[in-house]
Amino acid sequence: MKRFIECSVPVTVCNLKCSYCYVGQQNRKLGKLPVFNRTPEEIAKALSIERLGGISLISITGSGETLIPKEVPAIVSNILKQGHFVNVTTNGTLTRRFKQIIEMSESCCSRLHISFSLHYTELIKNKLLDVFFDNVKYVRDAGCSILVQINLSDEYIAHWDDIKDLVRKETGAAPQVALTRDESVRPFKIMTSLSDEKYVQLGQEMHSPLFDFTVKNFNKKQKGFCYAGAWSAKLDLATGSMSGCYSFGINQNIFENINRPIRFEPIGKNCPFDYCFNSSHFLSLGTIPALNTPTYGQLRNRTEATWYSQEVRSFLNQKLSDDNDLLSANAQQYYNAKYFLISKIQRINRKVFYVLQHLKKRARLK
Repeated sequence: MKRFIECSVPVTVCNLKCSYCYVGQQNRKLGKLPVFNRTPEEIAKALSIERLGGISLISITGSGETLIPKEVPAIVSNILKQGHFVNVTTNGTLTRRFKQIIEMSESCCSRLHISFSLHYTELIKNKLLDVFFDNVKYVRDAGCSILVQINLSDEYIAHWDDIKDLVRKETGAAPQVALTRDESVRPFKIMTSLSDEKYVQLGQEMHSPLFDFTVKNFNKKQKGFCYAGAWSAKLDLATGSMSGCYSFGINQNIFENINRPIRFEPIGKNCPFDYCFNSSHFLSLGTIPALNTPTYGQLRNRTEATWYSQEVRSFLNQKLSDDNDLLSANAQQYYNAKYFLISKIQRINRKVFYVLQHLKKRARLK
């Protein structure tokens, strides 16, 4: 595993209306489809093995439902045909899109990982629960690996045992669990009316390594030398805009000239954020080698139910450090100094942004 690229599909349309949706919390549910600047073939070529330096994990997710844009199946298929492993995060309801992906990617399904987000009450409300599990079964039968995860939300508490039994019946194991953040406050809180202790206790009933890991790292500032930006990056699939990690690090457009090398630099010890927002991706993949963490696959797979193909299981139980060299002490000092200055500038800019957002919210309330 040479690199991890977190890809965003800037779609703000969704066929579900979940109460805990992060996009809704941030008032970004604008009902817009993305306009892709390049064809699926060009996007995949921009992410070639030669350009990334080796076989990589490409994760694709939308601000709304990832699979709504008609271009996504072809993008997924073309990236797979480059030789990479691909994860797609979806609400699992768009049967036609799954059929398109499988038809286009039939020979590559053993390298395709589908993360199904189980939005239980919305699926029941829209009579889509059977559709969801039919699609899970369909992609598994096609040779894809699957993850079924659910956000622990207060609205699910009364159904918690039913959810566990249902997912176990349909997939062979209980779902993995995601902690739900309240992003309306700073610092973020767990979104629940329960005490944090009671919330964690409830989540642990699913025996979910994913939940345990995210709880452990929630609001925890990471201080180790981070290779995000060198071993990983954040990419807008519509525009080609790439940053080292969530708008931090080198900003470049990798679609403008696909013959030009992509620049990769580590952000080091100066991450400007209070904690790693996506620790279950970046930290589990080993962007901070000094941390002893489970692998990406160990957090998600249910080995007792064989959720993963042998190929995906082997690949996702690796760390990025297995295929990348560590920097010398002098090189680490250089990048620490460089991104120390950059982080200070960005921290000031973020504080100004949050103040303006707060004032705007107060103005609307009046």
